[in-house]
This record gives sequence, C-alpha cells and structure tokens, in this order.
Amino acid sequence: MIQLDSFDATRLRDARDIVRDLGSVLVAYSGGVDSTLLLRLAMDELGDGAVAVLASSPAYPESEQSAARELAASMGARLVEVTTDEVVLEAYARNNPDRCFHCKEELFDTLEPVQRQLALAHLAYGATADDAGDHRPGHGSAVRRGVRFPLLEAGMTKSEIRASARALGLPNWNKPSFACLSSRIPHGTPVTVAALRQIETAEDALKALGFKQVRVRHHGEVARIEVEPAEIERLLQQRELVADAVRQAGYKFVAADLEGYETGRLNRTWQPK
Repeated sequence: MIQLDSFDATRLRDARDIVRDLGSVLVAYSGGVDSTLLLRLAMDELGDGAVAVLASSPAYPESEQSAARELAASMGARLVEVTTDEVVLEAYARNNPDRCFHCKEELFDTLEPVQRQLALAHLAYGATADDAGDHRPGHGSAVRRGVRFPLLEAGMTKSEIRASARALGLPNWNKPSFACLSSRIPHGTPVTVAALRQIETAEDALKALGFKQVRVRHHGEVARIEVEPAEIERLLQQRELVADAVRQAGYKFVAADLEGYETGRLNRTWQPK
C-alpha cells in the first residue's frame, strides 16, 4: 500500500530552486514517479533547457518503456531515446552486489555524450532521500561523475515525492515502484537475456491477473512470487491461474512468498565467496 506524507511545499520549493540553478539539464527519465517529478520541475523552471532521455535495454520490459514514452508525450516533454548494453558487460552479468554500479556507469557513459551534443549544462536523475540510507552502489557512479540529484539534494523522500506529484497533477503519482528485471535474480547467479525475458513474461502475466506490485524472483526453475501483503490471500485463492501463468513463462515450479513484497529482498541471499 502506498503511504503519503503530507505535501511539503518547502522541500518542493527547494527542489525547484535547485533545478532552476542548473540552467539547463538532461534528465535521466524512466517514467517512474521520481524521474517524472524531476522532469516536470525541469520543464517548469527551464523550459526548452530541459530534455528527457529514456534508456532502453533488455533489463527493462517494453511495457514500462512504452508507458514512459506515452507519459512524456502527454507532458509535452522533449524526449531523446538511447540504448544501453550493460547486460553484455562481464562485471554486470556476474551479478555481484556492485551490479548497479556497472549499470549506472554504462548509463552515464551513454548519456554524457548526449548531454554534450545538446549543450546542456548538467545531467540529473531522480535519486531520493530514501536512497541515501540504502545499498545503492549505482549512486556512487553518479556522485563521482558530478551527476545532480535535485530531489535528494532537497531532502525529498519517496512519500513526499508522491505527494508532490499528486499535488502537481502527475498521473503516475501512485505508480508502483519498479526496479530493473535483473534485481529479480539472486546475487551470484549470472544475469542472462533469456532469464530477463522469462521474468518479464511471468510478471506481465501476473499483472494481467490484476496484481499491480509484483516481483517474480528467479531461482532457476523456481519462480518465487512477491505481491503486497494485502494481496497474498487473493494470490493463494487464484493459485491455479497464477501457477499456470507462471509455468507458461518457462518455470517448472511456482512458489508464493508469504512475507510479501519488499525491496532489496534478494540482498539476504548474498554470501561472498
């Protein structure tokens, strides 16, 4: 269930001030609520000096990319699209806990030339104050490159960002959180395009059954399903439909996680060798 803090006009104003001071910016945009709010502020404060860039790779489902394109178009944003190849990098594919660092390195390596080509002063992405206290190796890549993160700099939490997005009329203010498909694969298990497509197919099937916040954790032949705790009873009631849908994606065994959805759950599995 999405929790909202009360709308904090002070922090939102601070974020606006930070964005305005950038002068011009290329916003790493995914269609999620964080990057969408950042893009909205950049468009409001910088006009033509704000450009969104959407990166596509096998680690992101086409359904997410399509929704991001449609939202950017409805906002009237200028959108540039690029392709990243993190999944072919050995350091990424081996899937150690620093995987996200290598992902962000590939992303920013791809975006920085776009920023220079468009003569934009800064590159920014939608990190939040919540990210500062979590295991976020990708953020280290941003820091060392001088990438800006106005929402975090303003101290905005995820909940405050959602409240601000709702106050500004952004239609995705309550969009479920989404992480790349590689986050469904336990650390130490190699990331492959085949596994990513299998996860995508299974999650799409579960979303078609009405489950909005869903993760299919990939354990070889076993799919471990996480949904919101309030949805677990419905998941079990529909177990035959659920199991059939997930098996059609190529899994032999289907399990329900009785603890429910939780970000970073697979961090428990990492045992360095």
